[in-house]
Amino acid sequence: MKTSTLERKGVSTEIVDLIGRLIDSIEWPARRRAMGDVTVALLDGKQRVAEDVFGWSRKAVELGIHEHQTGIACVNDISARGKPRTEDKHPKLLAEIQTIMEPHSESESSLRTTLLYTNMTAKTVHEALVQKGWSEDDLPSVRTISNLLNRQDYRLRTVAKSKVQKKPTKPMPSSKTSDT
Repeated sequence: MKTSTLERKGVSTEIVDLIGRLIDSIEWPARRRAMGDVTVALLDGKQRVAEDVFGWSRKAVELGIHEHQTGIACVNDISARGKPRTEDKHPKLLAEIQTIMEPHSESESSLRTTLLYTNMTAKTVHEALVQKGWSEDDLPSVRTISNLLNRQDYRLRTVAKSKVQKKPTKPMPSSKTSDT
């Protein structure tokens, strides 16, 4: 029968629990390096065994092993992980949308906010962009255009100048005849 790496090294479950608690008390990225050190020393550098025994991520352990062996700490650039906004990827598209929206937008009459109210939907803007020569493949989806319009402070509301003006009602002539 095959013996486990921990049995060959003479590591008990109490020591495994102690190591797990100690590693959890260390802040990142030093924790990752310590995980790599423990994996190399006790588990012969086997990331899968470290995942099974300690519950650590294999990728974190692998990176920790490399950091431990080279002495160079890897820097996480978390800000670069997200998908870039549409207006950052396509600045011409944003300018085009603003030229489409400008004649159809107005600010609130009391000027309490900087929001621009419009009667154009994101689908209408999408169709207007297609009419201006943008291909369907180059354009983002209607939902993305809606998000972009919201980020640019355009809100879908009925514009005041497009409201129907009611005519004042004339008084009805009385049908009573006077007997004098």
